[in-house]
Amino acid sequence: MSDITLTVNGQIHTVDVDPTTPLLYVLSDDLGLRGPKFGCGLGQCGACTAIVNGRAERTCVTAVSMVEGATITTLEGLGTPQALHPLQRAFIDEQAAQCGFCLSGVMLTAKALIDQNPGATDSEIQRALRNVLCRCFTQTRMLRAIKRYAQERV
Repeated sequence: MSDITLTVNGQIHTVDVDPTTPLLYVLSDDLGLRGPKFGCGLGQCGACTAIVNGRAERTCVTAVSMVEGATITTLEGLGTPQALHPLQRAFIDEQAAQCGFCLSGVMLTAKALIDQNPGATDSEIQRALRNVLCRCFTQTRMLRAIKRYAQERV
């Protein structure tokens, strides 16, 4: 066991865990966050996505020791019900969410992409999201929401 310090959603946390523990388990079990979800456990579905130092990362295959000292944002860190993040507002306005299981993957991947490339094209957005699995078939509405967010940022 080791003390590992992380900045998650703007707050500094020190956890005493095995350094090989997947970041997902630290976020969910130790910090009580419900945004990142366990999906496949192989980093293929995207349900566990968080933004780590500006990049969308799969937390189920990322050892917590690999992100010590990193700045991490989960779905909970985007906004609150009283003060929604513009991306969350766009998803609501476009009715882009269905069951919600994929939202960490979709929203955080999209945010990381748009933060790096505010003028992302449809194909660039689709390429970034190609490995985030959604079973609800709301991809068209999600794409509209992401484009709306990107346009409102400019």
